[in-house]
Amino acid sequence: MSSKMIHRHDKGAIFIHWFNAFCWIFLTLTGLGLISNEHINPVGAWWPNLMRTIFGSGETLLTFHIYVGLTWAAVILVYILIRFRDSLGFLKEVFTLSPARDAAWMIKKNVQLTLGNNALKKMGMTTDIPPQGFYNAGQKVFAQLTVLAGLIMVITGIIMYISTIILNNPTPVAWSRTIHYLMAGIAFAGLLVHIYMAAISRDERPAFKSMFSGLVPEDYAKHHHELWYEEVKNKP
Repeated sequence: MSSKMIHRHDKGAIFIHWFNAFCWIFLTLTGLGLISNEHINPVGAWWPNLMRTIFGSGETLLTFHIYVGLTWAAVILVYILIRFRDSLGFLKEVFTLSPARDAAWMIKKNVQLTLGNNALKKMGMTTDIPPQGFYNAGQKVFAQLTVLAGLIMVITGIIMYISTIILNNPTPVAWSRTIHYLMAGIAFAGLLVHIYMAAISRDERPAFKSMFSGLVPEDYAKHHHELWYEEVKNKP
């Protein structure tokens, strides 16, 4: 692999990535701990019991969950306002799709990762992967999911929080709770795939390292994000 490194992430992007990751992990763990019904809790009754033991009570656990969630939302909002152009650029990048190219990437990449190149050949497909921009198609789908799910969870979380103060109608609270947990489950499923691809898959390991250093090897950029590489390869 080439020793030349290419700048990919600045310090602000690295900070917000890890801040977001730690908050989502904390909120997922405490959120599961708030589901006291073992028949609908995907991890069973032992986890809520453990969480309540650690935090002292269900009320304290809920308080931590609420205020970490509000802190997360506030920091994300401040980040968007401070770096408005970068945030718009991010949204434009992840919500701009090339259906034919991205669909081909999703199919070929998944077959390649699970069954190998020989399976692609047996299926009558070439082994070359369609070129991608700053984010590949899989990263775009995950980003879209987290943006939309995160927004819905903030709205439903605020509704549930306000309900403890001023609302006296249980209907919107019940719907908000259901939607909140549904979005959290979907986002968590995507997070597991994201963690595997970024931290465990050897092929994508340079991308994981770049979330600490901000840099990726030139060969990696050219092979995995060719469209983006062509844009930046001649920049200082």
